[in-house]
Amino acid sequence: MTESEFLDLSDAVFAQVEMALDDVDFDVDTLRAGNVLEIEFEDGSKVIVNRHAANQEIWLAARSGGYHYRLIEGQWINTRGDGELFADVATAISAHAGEAFSF
Repeated sequence: MTESEFLDLSDAVFAQVEMALDDVDFDVDTLRAGNVLEIEFEDGSKVIVNRHAANQEIWLAARSGGYHYRLIEGQWINTRGDGELFADVATAISAHAGEAFSF
């Protein structure tokens, strides 16, 4: 995939996360700055989603650790083990918010 295609796809990921968080009842703030989407919770903790264009990966940082995802057959799959980006982001958000979250 070209860099432009990757940027478009990762922008869509950021937008999907932001839209899902707009619909929740718990206190959460999002800030998108360039290649980074910060999700900040009431207690000050954060989940960070960012894109790494050179590797064409999306990275996730949360209390549980750091993860890398690559687009494989239409899904963002963890490059270092099991997991899919949206499922893992939902799990991280739930852990930080202390409330259930899903896409």
